[in-house]
Amino acid sequence: MSGFFVDIILMKTVITILAVCTLFLNLNASAQTSKQMVRLAKITVYPAQLASYNAALKKQMTTAVATEPGVLTYYAVADKTDASHITILEIYADEAAYKKHIETPHFKEYKATVQNMVKSLELVDVDLIAAAKKP
Repeated sequence: MSGFFVDIILMKTVITILAVCTLFLNLNASAQTSKQMVRLAKITVYPAQLASYNAALKKQMTTAVATEPGVLTYYAVADKTDASHITILEIYADEAAYKKHIETPHFKEYKATVQNMVKSLELVDVDLIAAAKKP
């Protein structure tokens, strides 16, 4: 067989292997997202406590993501018209990871620190429909 045909056969084999790997990774990612626990925390902070609250929140979030394998994502955003209205997107590997998270010393410290800073808290469990991000 000539080198040209061998190259074509090798190229087709590599493309097939890449296609199978991509399919496997996509199926695995779909399986992962289906068991993930996703929650929104809608928080209203007393305006005079906002700087202290934000500092405690950042400390808790960065510690959780750095030290807990089951804490996958934390995003906290403030309403542009009223910074005391904060929404947090939390994504955990599964419900067990969330339960483990709320028992950690850093989470308990955060709750104790902010207990008199929070005017209201609403927790909303949601289903992840889709996710897109740049690599």
